[in-house]
Amino acid sequence: MQIGKFLGALILALSIFFLGLQFKGLEIEAAGVRALAVVLLTFLYVIRKKNKHPLFLLFLVFFAISEILNYITWTINFDITPDIDYFYYIGNSLYIISYLFLIARIAVSMNIKKVFLKFPFQICLLFILGLFFVYFVSDTTKKDFSYNEYYLELLYNSVVMLLMAMALINYMYRDDKKSMNLLIGAICIMFSEIIQLAYFYIADFNLLNVLCSMFLVFAFIFFYLQSCLQHREIVDYNQQDIHVEG
Repeated sequence: MQIGKFLGALILALSIFFLGLQFKGLEIEAAGVRALAVVLLTFLYVIRKKNKHPLFLLFLVFFAISEILNYITWTINFDITPDIDYFYYIGNSLYIISYLFLIARIAVSMNIKKVFLKFPFQICLLFILGLFFVYFVSDTTKKDFSYNEYYLELLYNSVVMLLMAMALINYMYRDDKKSMNLLIGAICIMFSEIIQLAYFYIADFNLLNVLCSMFLVFAFIFFYLQSCLQHREIVDYNQQDIHVEG
C-alpha cells in the first residue's frame, strides 16, 4: 500500500477515534490523538502535493504546533505563574497566525481590485454582519475574561469571521469546486468555534464538545480536499481574455 493511502486511512481512523474519545469525555487522550492527526495531515500534504503552496503549508504547520502545545499543557503542569496563563496566549496566537496564513492563501488567488468592483454591496454587507457577529460572540463571554484575554478573544473571533468572509467572496469570485470546498471548510471552522464557546461559557454539555470536534474534523477534510484541486479558468467576457490561475 502506498504511504499516502496508508496515511489517509490512518488519519481517518484517528479522526473517528478522536470523536469517540470526546464522546467519552477523555479530553487528554482526545487532545493527543487530535494533535497526532493534524501532524500526519501536514505530512500527508507534504508528500502527496507536488506543487505545495507555502501559505497553506504554513497554515497546517502553525496549527499543528498549536495542537502539540495544547496537548503538552494537558499532560504537563508548568505552573510558571498563577496570574498569567502564558500558554493560553501562545496557543491562541498560533491559531490566529495559522488562520491568517490561510486568509492570505485565499487573498493571493484573487484579483482584489476586480473583486471589490464586482461585489461592492456583498462585501459591505459581509463587513456589517462580521462586526455584528464578532461583537455578539465576544460580548457573550466578556465577563469570563480578563482585559487582555478579552481582546485576544476579540482578535481571534475577528480572524475566524474574516476567514469565512474571504472564503465566501472567493467562492463568488471563482464559483468552482476548489472554492466551494474551501468555503465549506471555513463555515465548519466558524461553527466549531461558536459551539466551543457555547460549551465553555454557556452550557457544559459534552454533546456540544463532540459537535465542536466533528465540525473541526469536517473542516480539515474539506481544506485538504481543496488543496488537491486547481481553480478552473476565469473568462473575462468584457475584455475577451482568459485568465488561468492555479
